[in-house]
Amino acid sequence: MVKVRRIVKEGDPILRKHAQQILHFGNNLHQLLDDMYETLKKNEGVGLAAPQVGISKRAIIVLNLEDDELIEMVNPEITEAKGLKSDWEACLSVPHLTGKVPRAASVTVKARDRNGNFVERKAKGRLARIFQHEIDHLNGQLFIDIMTEAEEE
Repeated sequence: MVKVRRIVKEGDPILRKHAQQILHFGNNLHQLLDDMYETLKKNEGVGLAAPQVGISKRAIIVLNLEDDELIEMVNPEITEAKGLKSDWEACLSVPHLTGKVPRAASVTVKARDRNGNFVERKAKGRLARIFQHEIDHLNGQLFIDIMTEAEEE
């Protein structure tokens, strides 16, 4: 049964931990990814990392709004990053704050899907930014650690 999980907020130590690799690609992982999707929809976000729902595992989901695609990545790694662009970001775990963050303009990410199959994704612009933001969560980093400007909402 799919459920909406509580979003962990800044200050919770799980957000500062390096998340663990996922080794088993079965029902528990599928449930986590499904729950993350429901949680993301309920909170009207565009990306979510497992630590943000209190699970220190290397899994992210991203909504590609350009074509309404749900992207699930398990154990994602950025294998190539090019260019640099600063833009505004927000985070479900840091409500009421946006920050200007420098990020690579394009990235290549390799990962596994929910069934353990290898996938590779090239992204630029907003999608590349979201991938980097979510992968940072898996490494215990928040956008507020690297932002150059801030605005409170």
